Order: sequence, then C-alpha cells, then structure tokens
Amino acid sequence: MKKLLAIMLASFVLLTACSSTGNNAANNGGTAAEGTKEITVWAWDKVFNIGAMERASEAYKAKNPDSDLKINIIENAQADIIQKMNAGLNAGTTKSLPTIVLIEDYRAQSFLQSYPDAFFELTDFINPGDFADYKIGPTSVDGKQYGVPFDSGAAGLYVRSDYLEEAGYKVADLQDIDWKKFIEIGKAVKAKTGKSLLTQDPNDLGLIRMMIQSAGSWYLKDDGTTPNLVGNEALKEAFESYKELMSADIVKVTSDWSQFVGAFNSGEVATVPTGNWITASIKAEASQAGKWAVVPFPKLGNNANSVHASNLGGSSWYVMNVDGKEAAAEFLKQTFGSDVELYQKLVTEIGAISTLKAAATGEAYKQADEFFGGQKVIEDFAKWTEQIPNVNYGMHTYALEDILVVEMQNYLGGKDIDKVLSDAQAQAETQVK
Repeated sequence: MKKLLAIMLASFVLLTACSSTGNNAANNGGTAAEGTKEITVWAWDKVFNIGAMERASEAYKAKNPDSDLKINIIENAQADIIQKMNAGLNAGTTKSLPTIVLIEDYRAQSFLQSYPDAFFELTDFINPGDFADYKIGPTSVDGKQYGVPFDSGAAGLYVRSDYLEEAGYKVADLQDIDWKKFIEIGKAVKAKTGKSLLTQDPNDLGLIRMMIQSAGSWYLKDDGTTPNLVGNEALKEAFESYKELMSADIVKVTSDWSQFVGAFNSGEVATVPTGNWITASIKAEASQAGKWAVVPFPKLGNNANSVHASNLGGSSWYVMNVDGKEAAAEFLKQTFGSDVELYQKLVTEIGAISTLKAAATGEAYKQADEFFGGQKVIEDFAKWTEQIPNVNYGMHTYALEDILVVEMQNYLGGKDIDKVLSDAQAQAETQVK
C-alpha cells in the first residue's frame, strides 16, 4: 500500500510539474506593478501574523501615499492554507490562490520543490544576506530566493529564578550549560521545590528538533530528501538526552497547547525551553513578573558542533506566480524586506522578533523588560538568532517525525537506541524518499 501511495504521489508531483508550465503561461502576462489595484494575502494567527501584515500594509501606504494598491488580508487556519494550496496546485490552477502566502519554514521546501513554477522568484527584490543565515535554507532553492524571511523562532531557556534560588542555584548557573547539567539542576529543583523542570508532549518532538539544529543537523541530509536518522550522532544524543529527562521524574507530561501554557502560568514548572514566540504567553501571568529570566539554549555536550542557539517554528512570506506578483514583490521589498522601523513596531506591539539583521539596531530591540527583571530579552534573542545553525529542513519534517514519535516511545520502553534509529531509517526510506 505504501509503495502504491509513493507511486501515486510521484505521479502527482510529475503531473503538477508538467502542468505548471501551462499555469505560468496564463500568468506570464501578470499585471505590471503599477497597474495592480489589489493583492490578496493568506496567513494564520489574527494577532501575530495577521497583525504584522496589517502593520506592513499601513507602513506601505505611508511610504506610497499616492498608491491605490489594496492589501486584502484573509485569515485562514494554517491547516486550511496547506490544504487549499495543495488542492489548487495539484489541480493545475492558481486562480483561487492568493498573491502572497505565509508558509511555515518546516513546510516551505515541500511547496517550493513540488511546485517549482508556482512561486515568483524574489532574488531581485531582497538581499538574502540582509537576513539571518538560518532562514535562507528554507526560503531558497538552488541559490534562487523565493521567500521573504519573517519571524525568528530563536529558542531560549525561560527559567523561574525563585525556584532556582530555593534549590540553591542562581540564573547565572544556567548560562551556557549542556543537557546533562540541565537535568542535574532539574533533579535538585524537584527535590527542593516539588516543581517539575519542564513539560513535554510525547506526540511533539519540538525539543528534539531544537537539540539537533543546535548541532547543525536535521532529519534529512543536505540534499533535503535523503533520510539522515541512522548514524546521525546529534539525533542519537538528542534521543539519549530526552530519555534521561523523562526517566529523571522531572517532566510534567502534557497533551496539548492549553496544558502546556497552563503548566507554566500556574507555576507548575521551573523552565520552558522553546521559541521566543512564547514570551507573550509567559508574560500573560502578570503575578509572575520579576520571577522569570531567559538564558541561552542548552547544547549537546558530546557534539563539538553544538552551540547555544537553535530554532523552533518560524515562517516566511512567498509570492505566488499569479497576476499582481510584481506589485506583491515590491510591497514585500518595501516592508518585511527592508523596513527597520516597521520591525520596531512589530516587536513592540505584537512581539515578533525579526530575522532582518538591521532590525536589531533599532531602539525597540534594546529595551529592558521589567517582567524579566530588567533583562534585555529582545536583544538577547536577536543575538541568538544570528547564531542559529543553518540546516536544510527539506521536504518531509513532519512525516519523519511521525515515524520518530513512535520509535521514541519504543526507545523509552527499552528498545536499543541503535535499533531504534536503524528501524526509523528503514521506515523513512520506504515512505518518504
């Protein structure tokens, strides 16, 4: 059955690739930038992504007061965007698709490589060197830039200073540590305070993703298609660290987002290792002001390539190869592609940390945050953003993770780690290569 599905998928992609020439032929005569009256944007998350696009639209209008370009922003759930994009592109039509679409970085290559002619090249509109290096891998193909990098998913270790002090530690003791030291501290915190060190959802391997990217490694090899599970030393150490965490009785198991947020808002855990986008949720519990700090992400202690910087999530803007593409590209160039002042507003009003390097020079990035005891957390995350290793997420992040979630449970149940990874590799080669 799996082989049949693989053959059907390959045929589908081939048909799409063949039909895309026809699509583009219809769109090659796209309206010139100056003649376009309206462009449509698809994104998810009303407060964060939609809010960012609304502010970008305002910034564009302020720069171009005589322009009558209308930015029609439509909110969809991310899953709906993926479904609609695949349905339209597989059907060989772009008529129902937007001019600009937001795509999660983990999924970008699957769209760019499966539908190579469906996206408008932006190489002449933005300079990839202006953005954090790790964002260029997901947003480009063969040296051609297709995405405008948007938010940073730079990871940090959020820590409760009061719980640490009760256990005999200071925040400084968690600066630049590895996972073994993290677990050691967690055991002391649990013994002295009764609090768990962190939460984990067994069906979400985001922690594993962050661990291996800190070492410049991923589930796939550099070609973005060949599974890289067996023999992947970073992945092996990440699995071992995860098991040590789970076996130390310092993890509160959760099963969804609300339980995850509820655990730290209610004071049940001492740390939150995750992307910076969690800051607003942590600050939502005002009674905990002054009790939190953020330190660099722990590294893999036995991997020489591992650094104290990694990523979780993040997304980028893409222009579809449809009428109005030139206007859309020019809009992105003048806003997310270069506008330092816009990014000061985004980080201040919605907490979106930019991957445009110049944004970090703005005043908003240098402000102390009293919730975090006066720490300049935005400045720290901007610094860590530039240190994140660049990896090729490739085309199959979530498909491979479905395999690894099952094998992780086998590993926690006693299966040998080398057998775990070799079995995962065999499944991956059958299902996704």
